[in-house]
Amino acid sequence: MRAMEASTRKWLYLIILSLVWGSSFILIKKALLGLSPLQLGALRTLMAAAFLLLAGYSTLKKIPKRLWKWIVISGFLGTFFPAFLFAFAETEINSAVASMLNSTTPIMALIFGGLVFGIPFTRNQFLGVIIGLVGTSLLIYLGAELNPGKNYWYAGLVLIASICYAFNVNIIKRHLQEVPALAIAAGNFIVLIIPAFGVLVGTGFFSETTFQHDQLVPSLGYIALLALVGTGVAKVLFNRLVQISSPVFATSVTYMIPMVAVLWGVLDGEQFGVGQLIAAGVILSGVYLANK
Repeated sequence: MRAMEASTRKWLYLIILSLVWGSSFILIKKALLGLSPLQLGALRTLMAAAFLLLAGYSTLKKIPKRLWKWIVISGFLGTFFPAFLFAFAETEINSAVASMLNSTTPIMALIFGGLVFGIPFTRNQFLGVIIGLVGTSLLIYLGAELNPGKNYWYAGLVLIASICYAFNVNIIKRHLQEVPALAIAAGNFIVLIIPAFGVLVGTGFFSETTFQHDQLVPSLGYIALLALVGTGVAKVLFNRLVQISSPVFATSVTYMIPMVAVLWGVLDGEQFGVGQLIAAGVILSGVYLANK
């Protein structure tokens, strides 16, 4: 009975995360209208930190001292660096394309799980990795063809973010299994407050010029939604999902994220070709095979 409840819960978490994170890419795009990528990443981190520390400050005492180093590493890899990488990437590539490239996360989890954490590969998983990487290359190439005015080298930033996520899920599964999900999230963000605030100050955010921007208020609204729901609540759900399932199952949330993100992108008038849909299908086929 308990196993059935856990199975139902992990699928429920997966669906909620897909809807929330699938909407994150369009929120990033909209927030960039009034903020720089560095300001966006810093504000997203600080707002999420405020929310999570209010909700989970009391859980910090549940983190053993010997595990704090993994909390710090998890915070930077799973939250801090990706927040900036996605913001910079979406200055040049469509939000829908960014979401599809993000679907390589399970493949990265397998690659680096094997190389760094000693998790063995099966033949199907190896083949899935190859197919997924071919689809990724095809998606980037077709995107550059369809949008010649965009710099598709920025797609590499999404792939770096996927690698960060891959390391993070393996760290949570290997080293933080005994720590409550809310405590992991609160611990992640308490160590990110100072660096995020430092970045924000360094961008000149508190200058008069920033507050005169006519898109600042809407952008702050998008960031607040992204931070509180897309980062804060989702972070806790994802940490718990990793604990009750596996790194590969947890990262398979990226199957459904592109569907939500593409819908938002199309509604927002983004150019998206049939070839790119086929390339995305190739990536997801590789992820499916790797999971299988």
